[in-house]
Amino acid sequence: MCAFLEGFSDLIPLEALQIFDANELELLMCGLQDISVTDWKANTLYKGEYHANHPVIVNLWKAIYTFTNELRSRLLQFVTGTSRVPMNGFSELWGSSGPQKFTVECWGSVDQLPRAHTCFNRLDLPAYPTFEELRCKLIIAIENAEGFEGVD
Repeated sequence: MCAFLEGFSDLIPLEALQIFDANELELLMCGLQDISVTDWKANTLYKGEYHANHPVIVNLWKAIYTFTNELRSRLLQFVTGTSRVPMNGFSELWGSSGPQKFTVECWGSVDQLPRAHTCFNRLDLPAYPTFEELRCKLIIAIENAEGFEGVD
């Protein structure tokens, strides 16, 4: 690792990288990947009262389809801990104890923001009554998650 850091710092001074957090550095080094919402949706599990045709889930996918690829990457980072899709797609997502599909669970009240459990690739999503509220609160959660606030 020391040899890697030494060689890397010969190309890019480490001081120049200190302005970036880990997520930004990953995007700089790896770039944005096209994310297939169709594959994502086909490889998602639902818990609690949610199912593929539940109005909240319909609104969730509607919101994700409206997101830019960058915002999709940030949602993926928020829920799974990585902004990258596995090489063979969402069917190969891993959690802390092995293969673990992206999961959406009904949780909380509508006055709360969505939260994530990165070890389990799980999004806890309140049953927001409208598309606009769901989309807005999901974006707030994605853009303002730091450390373990909203993520565990």
